[in-house]
Amino acid sequence: MAKEKSKVAYPELSYQIVGCLFKVFNNIGPNHRESYYQKAVATEFSKAGVKFIQQYSIDLKYKGEKIGNNFLDFYVEDKVILELKTGRFVQKSDFQQLHDYLRTSGLELGIIACFTAKGVNYHRILNISRDNL
Repeated sequence: MAKEKSKVAYPELSYQIVGCLFKVFNNIGPNHRESYYQKAVATEFSKAGVKFIQQYSIDLKYKGEKIGNNFLDFYVEDKVILELKTGRFVQKSDFQQLHDYLRTSGLELGIIACFTAKGVNYHRILNISRDNL
């Protein structure tokens, strides 16, 4: 019996996003503010022809009523949330934040990237509750 290949969400787009992150790090290096990395990533996305919206607002609702907004660092190609961080590593609360954004937005994939002193660490996060929407 042949094994079924597991589905990887948006592999080409993920590769393109991560490539842009590494280009940014290779050009400006470590120890900058998150906002500087955001500006550099936006520049790299534009150069690469990647469609994105910065600081994209998604509504947080409770029982159908809007109770607030969440702001995504990047909403990429109408498919992927990209959250940027700086520091030594990604915190547990950062993962939870991205999970919450995925659940709220109904999107399938989020990428969290941390610019560290040694390079870029990134994690692809799937919206496991998406199938239950």
